[in-house]
Amino acid sequence: MSATGRDQAPAPSPSDLAAALNESAFVRLVSDATGDSLAGTGVLARALAADDTPFQASVVGPFANPDRTTEADVTVALGAGHSTADHTLSAQPAATAFAVARELGASPDPVLALAGTIAGGDVDGTVADAAERSGLERRPGLAVPVADIADGLAHSTLLSGPFSGDAEAARTALAELDLPSTTSADLTDDGHRRVASMVALAVTEDAPERATDAVARGLHPYAGGPFETVGGYADVLDAVAREAPGTGIALALGHEGVRESALSAWRTHASDAHRAVADATTGRYDGLFVARGDAMPVGTVARLVADFHAPEPVALVVTDGEAAARATDGRDVAATMRAATDDIAGETVGQGDRARAQFDVPTSELIEAFREAV
Repeated sequence: MSATGRDQAPAPSPSDLAAALNESAFVRLVSDATGDSLAGTGVLARALAADDTPFQASVVGPFANPDRTTEADVTVALGAGHSTADHTLSAQPAATAFAVARELGASPDPVLALAGTIAGGDVDGTVADAAERSGLERRPGLAVPVADIADGLAHSTLLSGPFSGDAEAARTALAELDLPSTTSADLTDDGHRRVASMVALAVTEDAPERATDAVARGLHPYAGGPFETVGGYADVLDAVAREAPGTGIALALGHEGVRESALSAWRTHASDAHRAVADATTGRYDGLFVARGDAMPVGTVARLVADFHAPEPVALVVTDGEAAARATDGRDVAATMRAATDDIAGETVGQGDRARAQFDVPTSELIEAFREAV
């Protein structure tokens, strides 16, 4: 069985959704396992809490059953949606949730919303303007969540380079810059610029041209928020949504005491992803680059491979029973994955330039079916 997600409820206008929420005695929020959707869930949940409206919030993985026994007046899905949602915010969920929260009369956190749009790869101008009016400013350097630049560089999933997943390699690379410190607060703007220039050169050397654009997400960050930078916050949100959804919900709701747990999940997720990129067996075909290996976070690995390593416009990452695909040329890779899994009785979720699959056949059969469908 295959699907482009789950049956989508019509996308509401911010004012219409706000009206529906205002009339609800109990609201259920269901987030996809992505940083953008998780941030949007947090923005809406905080607005409901400010209005004393009871709610339930959860993160649902790509193939998990999202249905719960909890009765709710309104169910809002953030991300791909699911069969029982009354409303679905599929496009830019964090930015849309920010607009809905304003319609509710709340003062939504622009930093959380901005982090969500960064995680989604599409920064929203209205949210960015609100964040800047709240006092956020950009500075040179890396978009990492921690003050220790070597730690941030090694574990960032906004980048993929020779130091990724290896803190000692990151420290060695930074040592060559002869900086007075590798702690963010101790660096001048010039020191941050030197770090950014080194990183940009390292991740784009021998990489596809698109890496030059992709690396921009990890540079020139907004400073501040609950982590060192807003881009680092985005990276943590995306990691915990996939790795530790309970911690992710607590983080998005603004609960105290979860920062270190979130950073631990971020490091684990990043280490697994970067190890998979480094250890993958790869194959290049006409228009398709395939990377396969042992158990890995396929969604994150597919993004890293597509942005920084694949010499072809479509990247397919495969492990036992799971696969993810990314397209960088605008094609509908979800339709391609759907056609492939139809041939092998698998299942697909996704839309546009990204897709996930699960299947019960050998990985070679999924790869062959996908090759034929590209």
